[in-house]
Amino acid sequence: MGTSQTSDASPVSRVLSVVLFNLLVYIVIGLPNAVLTIFVHTVLGYSTTLAGLTFALQYLATFAARSSAGRLVDKIGPKPVVIGGLLSCVSAGALLGWAGMMQHMPAVSLGILLLSRLFLGWAESWTSTGVIIWNIHRAGAENTALAISWNGICSYGGIALGAPVGATLALIPSPYGGLVAVGALSAALPLFGLALIGFYQGAQPHPSTETPLSFRKALRLVLWHGCALAAGSIGFAAISSFLALYYAAHHWAGAATALAVFGGVFVCIRFFFASQIKRRGGVFVAIISLLVETIGLGIIGIFPSRHNALLGAALTGAGFSLLFPALGVLAVNKAGPRNRGAALSAYSIFLDLAIACSGFTLGPIIEFSGYTAMFLTSAGCCLLGALISYLLQRVRHSPSVA
Repeated sequence: MGTSQTSDASPVSRVLSVVLFNLLVYIVIGLPNAVLTIFVHTVLGYSTTLAGLTFALQYLATFAARSSAGRLVDKIGPKPVVIGGLLSCVSAGALLGWAGMMQHMPAVSLGILLLSRLFLGWAESWTSTGVIIWNIHRAGAENTALAISWNGICSYGGIALGAPVGATLALIPSPYGGLVAVGALSAALPLFGLALIGFYQGAQPHPSTETPLSFRKALRLVLWHGCALAAGSIGFAAISSFLALYYAAHHWAGAATALAVFGGVFVCIRFFFASQIKRRGGVFVAIISLLVETIGLGIIGIFPSRHNALLGAALTGAGFSLLFPALGVLAVNKAGPRNRGAALSAYSIFLDLAIACSGFTLGPIIEFSGYTAMFLTSAGCCLLGALISYLLQRVRHSPSVA
């Protein structure tokens, strides 16, 4: 059985060479973040609810693709799944540019944009799942936390890089600016990844005579870890979907900067403090993370000012940073080597579903009660996640539990 693990390379270098593909996809995800909801609401003339739903549709597609991603990774290996994700990302970029070209026909433009979000969600699911499992093969199961952490660094680092670049491209005059330029770059980056991936050795799935873990069983296996993750993911959705509109509603400049700060702080916390997961325990780190995220969202909601919005975005990024790996390592290790893909996909679904559902709930909250209510609702969800994590810790340490 061949794997791409080599004896003369450190675990970090093995992980970094493959996580590049995830970085490319997440830069593409970040590129429209500061312009997408504004385009739908201001340029096309649709409501903030529909703007939020357009953003959230990507995560519905990611949710729908998780099961196939985990199953295929366990069955045929991670490299073909990553290739499929990159191809889908190219399609998403091309459709995004086309939507920008059709802005004079709002309904057509919106339809193309929605299709682009579906392809981007598929790309995120397949690439992220494939890269993590590929890197666990390359670096060894003992470095699962390392593989997940670096995947997250590149994921949200990519979003932080992409958001200001997308905002800058949006300033280019028509006909080549706006979503047209964003879409062109969004197609070019994964094409570069496809040109590189042929030089990489794949990793074969683990042989086993056991029946693969069904997706339903995988969901039950990671249920409470996933619920805590979902509660914290609402805060990420509030920042990603509506921070730019929040700035626009107050006539403030700097929405792209705030999104970049969110991503930058996320990356720094993940880079410098990921070791605390092994040292302090995943559940403990999750509780602290969710409390910090609650404070950040509360600051934005209660103290509306441009500087407080920047501070709140930074704290939300700091809190959200370690949440996924803190609980994810426990969830993935529960399933064993043969079913890591299924467990990771099942666990990730909670994030996808929470962000997707936020598009159906946070937008209407803004329309009926304002941005303060929306951010405070998101903070309350994070606080609920901290409570779930606390109860999970109590159960894990209960002497009555076998």
